[in-house]
Amino acid sequence: METLLETVEQLKKSEVEALIKTRINEFSDIKHGSINDIFKELCFCIMTANCGAEKCIEIHEKINKGFLNLSQLQLAERFKDLGYRFPNVRSKFIVEARKKMKNLNKIIRLNNDEIELREWLVKNIKGIGYKEGSHFLRNIGYKNLAIIDFHILDLLDQHELIEKPKVLTKKIYLDIENLLKRIAKELNLNLSELDLFLWYLETGKILK
Repeated sequence: METLLETVEQLKKSEVEALIKTRINEFSDIKHGSINDIFKELCFCIMTANCGAEKCIEIHEKINKGFLNLSQLQLAERFKDLGYRFPNVRSKFIVEARKKMKNLNKIIRLNNDEIELREWLVKNIKGIGYKEGSHFLRNIGYKNLAIIDFHILDLLDQHELIEKPKVLTKKIYLDIENLLKRIAKELNLNLSELDLFLWYLETGKILK
């Protein structure tokens, strides 16, 4: 673990830290914005499962308000036109999630418990698992959930902190999240900040 801690500490002294703080502030702004903007962020996180983040960002920006009003067939066609990998199933997930916007708005406004919010999302929104739920909540300003994708798994495996799992069950996910909490504490970071530092280490990029 020491090598990883030292590497992140060096990054904290570079221009990367300022970029990450800016991105974290942008996430917080969404939480206090409209439910439409929050829902569009949920759509982005539904899109990203098993898809490249940069391609999803590009497509998400082009569809924009279409996530709020396109029919399932229209959204699927838009996805196809833009080269998205899972046009049919993800368009269904998004249109089904749209029906729960009022409940989503209510629970986010009334509940600040990130664990409870993630559990609600996993149970109520098709296409949202622990990674996607954590991703969504991070992207609207919550700071204490881990986004455990293959980049993070690869990095932890390289540093011999985990043995990369073949299947990411709930138990394994939460065990790795607890490991990341310990790393974040050592670095005096929250999990949102740590995720962006680790993602930068693995990809050289700061996305969302």
